[in-house]
Amino acid sequence: MKPDSTRTEELPIYESLIRERGDVVEEARVVAEETQHQMSLALSGVAPAPQETGAP
Repeated sequence: MKPDSTRTEELPIYESLIRERGDVVEEARVVAEETQHQMSLALSGVAPAPQETGAP
């Protein structure tokens, strides 16, 4: 198996799902990176400003 064999252009079903539902994997990655950054700040004693995540 080649390392680039999972490219999305080779996965038409995945591309279709992304168009229909959004890229959940990418969204999860972004949220995980933000959470990791916030936890790093918290562990270093820096309190980040709270952010609203819910709808009004």
